[in-house]
Amino acid sequence: MPGGGNSLHRVEPASHTEAAELMRDCADKGVSLRPVGSGTKLRWGRTTPGPDLELAMDRLNRVLEHNAGDFTAVMQPGVKLADAQKILADKDQMVALDPPLQDSAATLGGIVATGDSGPLRHRFNAPRDLILGITVALSDGTVARSGGQVIKNVAGYDLGKLFAGSFGTLGLILELTVRLHPLPPGTATATAETDDPDALERTASALAHAHIETNSLDLAWSAGRGRVLARFGGAEPAQQAEAARRVIEDAGLDPVMIEDDAKLWERQRAGQRSDGGLVVRVSGLQGEAARVIRAAEPLGGSVVGRAGLGLYWVKLEHAGVAEAVAGVREMRSHLGPLPCVVLDAPQAARPAMDPWGWEKADDGALRLMRSVKARFDPAGVCNPGIFVGGI
Repeated sequence: MPGGGNSLHRVEPASHTEAAELMRDCADKGVSLRPVGSGTKLRWGRTTPGPDLELAMDRLNRVLEHNAGDFTAVMQPGVKLADAQKILADKDQMVALDPPLQDSAATLGGIVATGDSGPLRHRFNAPRDLILGITVALSDGTVARSGGQVIKNVAGYDLGKLFAGSFGTLGLILELTVRLHPLPPGTATATAETDDPDALERTASALAHAHIETNSLDLAWSAGRGRVLARFGGAEPAQQAEAARRVIEDAGLDPVMIEDDAKLWERQRAGQRSDGGLVVRVSGLQGEAARVIRAAEPLGGSVVGRAGLGLYWVKLEHAGVAEAVAGVREMRSHLGPLPCVVLDAPQAARPAMDPWGWEKADDGALRLMRSVKARFDPAGVCNPGIFVGGI
C-alpha cells in the first residue's frame, strides 16, 4: 500500500474482502483512491491532482448469475457490457443499456457510476432504475448491500440509486443485480428530416405524446439540418413504426421507414462523445429542443437528444482550448438555468471550467451532498474533489 502523495499505484482486488481491506487501509493512511473500469470516462468531472491509488476492476469481471426466468442477473462491476449482452442474448434477453462505447470497452460498473446512458433510456430509464440490488465497499472497510440478502444494511438509503452517478465518491461498487428485458428480434425506425428547429421540436413532441410504444425517441441536428427518429422493437417492428409514420405526417414532415437501422443509431450514440472536442450535456424539457439547437448553431455545434426526456448533448467536434472554454460559457449564458454539464473536453481546457456549472447552485443542496459524502466516506479518500462543489 503506497503512502500519501501523487505517485499513482494500481491494484486489482479479486474479492469483496480484498477490496474492503484495501479501502480501509487507504482511509487509515490518508491515501486517495479511484475506482477504475475500462477508463473510458476517467476525464469526466472536475480536474483534480489525481489519486494515489487506482482500484481496477479487471479481476471482478464476471456475470455471476443469470436468472432467465426472473429476468435478473448478478454481475461484477468490471464485466464489459458487450460481453454481458452476448451471454444474455443466448436467452433472448438484454440489459437495457446502450451508451456510447457499449460495443467496445465500457464496463457495467463504470456505466452505473457515471450514470451514462443511450437511446434506450427513453423506454427503460436510466441505469439507476435498472438496479435491483448492489454490494459496495466503504472506506471504513464495511461491505454493505441493499436489495437481496442483507450483509449489512445502511438504513434509510437506496444504495443502488445513491451510487449510480456518484462518480466513485462514496465507495466502490462490488456487485450489481440488474433487471433484464427481452431482446427484440427485430427493429425498425420511422424518421424525418427538416431544416426548421421548431418543426423538429413539434414533431418530436407529437411522437412523445402519441399512444405508441417506442423503444427510443431521439432527435439530431447538424449543419443546419435535423431529424427525428422513433425506433421500435419486436416481432413486427415495421408495423409498429407505421403508427409513428402517421404521427410524423400529421406534424407536417415527410417520414421515411428504415428497417436496417443499426448504423443510424450508432451515429446517435456517437454524438454523445468526442475524442478531443467538447461535449456538454444539457438537462431540460421536451419543449426546449429548438432553444438548445439555436444555442449550439452559432458555435458550430451539433446536437443529439432524447426527445421525450429533454436530455441533449451538444458537441463541438474540433474545439480547441479557447473555443471550448468560450463555448461552455456561451451555452450556459443562453441556456441558463438549465444544467449544462461538461463531459468531454480538451484536457488543457478543463482546469479553466467547472464541468458541473455549480456557481449558482442552491447551497442547501450542496450541504446535503456533502453530508452524504461524510456519511459514506468520512475519511474523504474516495475520488476526492471530482464531484459537484469539489466533493
